[in-house]
Amino acid sequence: MKQLNRIAEFGKKLMTTSAIEDAIVLIGDEAKSLVEAQRCSIFIVDSDDEILWTTHSDGMGKIVVSADAGIVGATYKSKAPQIVNKPYEDERFLQHIDKKSGYLTENMLTVPVFDSKRNVMGVMQLLNKETDFTPQDLGTLTFFANYVSGSLELALITQIQGGK
Repeated sequence: MKQLNRIAEFGKKLMTTSAIEDAIVLIGDEAKSLVEAQRCSIFIVDSDDEILWTTHSDGMGKIVVSADAGIVGATYKSKAPQIVNKPYEDERFLQHIDKKSGYLTENMLTVPVFDSKRNVMGVMQLLNKETDFTPQDLGTLTFFANYVSGSLELALITQIQGGK
C-alpha cells in the first residue's frame, strides 16, 4: 500500500511538470527509485522503421535497436514483462551495448508500456538492483508503467507533432 500511495503522490508531481523532456526524466527517476535500480531507459516503439529507441537513457546517448532485438525487443514482441537476473547467461542480451558504454549490466527488469489502444508504445528497462529483481518489483513497475502511460503517450504525440 505504501508503494501505491507513493505512486499517487508522484502523479501529482508529474501533473505540475510542463516540459515533456522533464516529465520523461521524472518518470525514469521515479521508476529507479521504486525498485531501487541504478539506471532506467525508456524505449519508444517506431513501428514504421521497426526499431526501439530511447528518449531517456541514464549514462548514454540515444540507443537504437531492432524491434525484435534483445530483451527489450522480446518485451515488445511478447507484450510481457521480463526479469533477467543473469543477463550474460541470456542469449537475447545485447552485450555490445555494455561494451560500447563501459557499463556492466548485472540484472534487468523490463516492462511494456501500453497506449490507450492497448498497443505497446514503449518499454521501461531498469538495470542493476543491488539484489535480484523480484516478482514484487515486476508488479510495482507494471502498475507504475500503466499509471504513467497516459503522460508518456501525450509526450510522444507532442514530440511527433513537433517533429522528433
